Amino acid sequence: MTTHVTIVGAGLGGLTLARVLHVHGIPATVHEAEASAKARAQGGMLDIHDSNGQPALRAAGLAEEFRGLVLEGRQASRALAPDGTVLFEEGDDGTGGRPEVMRGELRRMLLDSLPAGTVRWGRKVRAARPLGDGRHEVAFADGTSVVTNLLVGADGAWSRVRPLLSDAAPEYVGMSFVETYLFDADTRHPATAKAVGDGAMFALAPGKAIQAHRESGGTLHAYVALRRPREWFDGIGLPGAAGAARLAREFAGWAPELTALITEADTAPVLRPLYTLPAAHRWERVPGVTLLGDAAHLMPPSGEGANLAMYDGAELGTALAAHSGDVEAALTAYERDLFPRSAAEAADASRLHALMFGDDAPHGLIRMFTGQE
Repeated sequence: MTTHVTIVGAGLGGLTLARVLHVHGIPATVHEAEASAKARAQGGMLDIHDSNGQPALRAAGLAEEFRGLVLEGRQASRALAPDGTVLFEEGDDGTGGRPEVMRGELRRMLLDSLPAGTVRWGRKVRAARPLGDGRHEVAFADGTSVVTNLLVGADGAWSRVRPLLSDAAPEYVGMSFVETYLFDADTRHPATAKAVGDGAMFALAPGKAIQAHRESGGTLHAYVALRRPREWFDGIGLPGAAGAARLAREFAGWAPELTALITEADTAPVLRPLYTLPAAHRWERVPGVTLLGDAAHLMPPSGEGANLAMYDGAELGTALAAHSGDVEAALTAYERDLFPRSAAEAADASRLHALMFGDDAPHGLIRMFTGQE
């Protein structure tokens, strides 16, 4: 008998799992809290890696469709000093293993690859509880519920499925990102557009940074990083200029073409506090339930999060297909590889953050870029 899979969360990981299951003829339903696929913007650029994200898309049978989404030239990167001096620069000759795509377009590709009705929108999970024999009940905020023999939590940092497996809770890392945008930057903000260049730009100092990426249509998407207590950022994400001005004061003396990503932003700043789970987060095997993506291994942003979520989804889907009729064997095999993979990536993410924002910034990151670190 083929077990119907219940997936909570229609992010990249949950959708990749649903697609790989569909390829193998295994039915699945994805429950998503958002009201529709267009309920909110899906974030900016993602570099999809040849070691995890791309193999996941091949397992999903979507490699060709993915290539059609790639924005050529966006793998270029540069590191700047706070005064705007270029410290390191690397172009994009088209041979790199991390092609860039827009997250929203990647998600749409995955959604379009699934049978109609696979994703149930407006299904915010209120709680999940075990019923015995590997069965679980998932209760939704609208008063409805489902019972499933196989539950997968792909519901992110604040997963409602995780408590079935683990008492771990996300902890603030002491740093937050603030997200901003400049639109039509080549015309309206040429100095900033030149500073950012053709791909990614990093201007780093101990405990702070201004980072940006060139997207399509002349859009510059920035993440301003600052090491401060969580409460320091209260009000930063509210409409109006006061929050942006307070943030900009932390970068007094930096080149105006860099601080324009804060002071001239075309959108209200969006606060992104950084949280992590324990680096070696794992759990004992619980029948009928598992996790993937940030629900399983939330870590500091390192460019790996989306790639790992998709890889998790592909690996879980492949394991379920390989162990047809034996869910527990599939989940055991999946988690056996998941835990060491996640722990290694979490350690790498922490090391990257130390290089980017530690006392030696930006020199640690530059040494990494040049193969000296």
